[in-house]
Amino acid sequence: MAKLSSINKNERRKKLVKQYAAKYAKLKAIANDTSRDETERLMARLKLAELPRNANPTRVRNRCATTGRPRGYYRKFGINRIELRQLGNAGMIPGLTKSSW
Repeated sequence: MAKLSSINKNERRKKLVKQYAAKYAKLKAIANDTSRDETERLMARLKLAELPRNANPTRVRNRCATTGRPRGYYRKFGINRIELRQLGNAGMIPGLTKSSW
């Protein structure tokens, strides 16, 4: 189980990313648009730098929904490999069976 503070910090980051998503996308599009004037692109980059650091989507860490473990995360299920195995063996995940040959 991950530290509760790490889990809460990640949740705050998710909230900030959602809050600034539209503004971030608009500024990012302006900054990457090569058809625009260089000064306009520079101003967009400076405004991007003024946004909170945690508003950047790359700072959000994928964590297991049950334990908060950051490693071995399966996006399809939203849990880590250990929980996937335990729940799969218990028959709690529909369509997932233990392989044997």
